[in-house]
Amino acid sequence: MQHRIIVLGAGYAGAVAAGRLARRLRREDVAITLVNAEPDFVERVRMHQLAVGQELRPRPFSEMFAGTGVELRQARVTGVDVGRRTVTVTVTDGGGGTDQLVYDTLVYALGSGWNHQDVPGAAEHAHEIAGRPGALRLRERLAGLGAGESVVVVGGGLTGLEAATEIAEARPDLDVSLAARGELGDWLSAKGRRHLRKVFDKLGITVHEQASVTAVAADRVTTADGRSLPAAVTLWTTGFAVHPIARATALETTGTGQIVVDGTMRSVSHPDVYAIGDAAMVRGPGDKPLRMSCASGTPTAWQAADSIAARLTGGKLPNAPLRYFNQCISLGRKEGLIQYVTADDRAVDAALTGRLAARYKELVCKAAAWGVANPTLGIPTRARGVLREPAAPDPTARAAA
Repeated sequence: MQHRIIVLGAGYAGAVAAGRLARRLRREDVAITLVNAEPDFVERVRMHQLAVGQELRPRPFSEMFAGTGVELRQARVTGVDVGRRTVTVTVTDGGGGTDQLVYDTLVYALGSGWNHQDVPGAAEHAHEIAGRPGALRLRERLAGLGAGESVVVVGGGLTGLEAATEIAEARPDLDVSLAARGELGDWLSAKGRRHLRKVFDKLGITVHEQASVTAVAADRVTTADGRSLPAAVTLWTTGFAVHPIARATALETTGTGQIVVDGTMRSVSHPDVYAIGDAAMVRGPGDKPLRMSCASGTPTAWQAADSIAARLTGGKLPNAPLRYFNQCISLGRKEGLIQYVTADDRAVDAALTGRLAARYKELVCKAAAWGVANPTLGIPTRARGVLREPAAPDPTARAAA
């Protein structure tokens, strides 16, 4: 009897985990099912490019996982019952209807969406680029703007910086501004901050610092200190919120809805469930939570897949540290900023800037997509593990983890 592994969500973390599991385990021993609402892989780190009209290369899962043994189920997850080990889904590939999937091991990788933080008017009037539908809506809206109209990007984090510069470069006729809660790039090194301001000045982006937005209307945003900023379009980039399904289960979650896991990405409350990417509360160096990002998601996918394979085959559990090396920021197509960081994600003095940094960031994006699109390369067949016990995970394994 095959051990049934279900992976929920096929973003960077979920797709990588499914492919790595297929590499680590033999098809005759395991049945791997990857559940995702869309039929192709979405490069989330490029949504700001999609929003300004750039075309992205399609990456159908049917091609990416052809011949791997991974079964693709195009469906939206509507419920998880960790007691009965079942997942309820609604089919999205045209057939419609609901289905119930049974698992022995579950990999939860449903990720996150935009977080409007309950700011009045944000949900009704602001745009978001946390996924393809939002990016396409913003794309249509930007295309309809006339010269001189205003775009306000709310949020001074990585997504906000990339979006503001991409829009300003693609549409120099627009009045683009960014509202940051603190100072522009205040977490970067001095060199990084200087380069960021240089690029913003060159692109004509107005920066509103210490500007916490408290309300969004159809034509403006209001800040906590009473400023009113005209906005024909408001783009909200203040952070992400995890998918709400985990919180509705018996899984132990944090106040933000992230699943609490150990160092192998295994749920501390349900040993047959693993959580990766934005959906997991993972602690790195200094016991600091990893930030929601592709940079965090892919290593957690490796850790989970290798841990599952080791436990099922009697192999050695992985002990690779989860740490950061740099933050890669695109500033349009011609400029970039690579901020080198400590293991726990604090900026150091060193930073790479300019066109070389832009090429570096592009290489990182291509490498991430390549890793997803080539899930079965890298491990020879002889390295695949043979299941020691192709049955449900031992419920007492938590104590030994």
